Amino acid sequence: MRFFEDIEVGQRRELGSFTFTADSIKTFARQFDPQRFHLDEEEGRKSLFGGLAASGWHVGSVCMKLLVAKGKEETAATLAAGGTPAVWGPSPGFRELRWHKPVLAGDTVTFSSVVESVRTSEKRPEWGIVQARNTGVNQRGEKVYSFLATAFVPRRGN
Repeated sequence: MRFFEDIEVGQRRELGSFTFTADSIKTFARQFDPQRFHLDEEEGRKSLFGGLAASGWHVGSVCMKLLVAKGKEETAATLAAGGTPAVWGPSPGFRELRWHKPVLAGDTVTFSSVVESVRTSEKRPEWGIVQARNTGVNQRGEKVYSFLATAFVPRRGN
């Protein structure tokens, strides 16, 4: 993971892709969002979605999984190069969560993150605060998901 001083507005991270199969949609929905259009193809077709739709929370969970995996990958690369990785703090929250279009069975969503702002924490000057727009785009190039995330990032030498 990067230190605050290594992060600039506009930096982009490619997080990876995930294909939402009918089985994965139903499995997630049975446990966490058991609405008819997430559980049954015919009900999905009859809904406003026009097909078996992934829960928005499923889409968000996949994005989080890929964010964590990218952080682990970056940490491993830093260690392999002999560096010291930053250990990020918690997130104080997020804003502007949007499900722009439905994610239907068979859709592959590619996620990315772009830094929108950086600032030093007033209350904790050993930390920076980074805001990044996380976005998911389907295989047709349509934005299906986005949110603005905030994270505490350690400053170098603190």
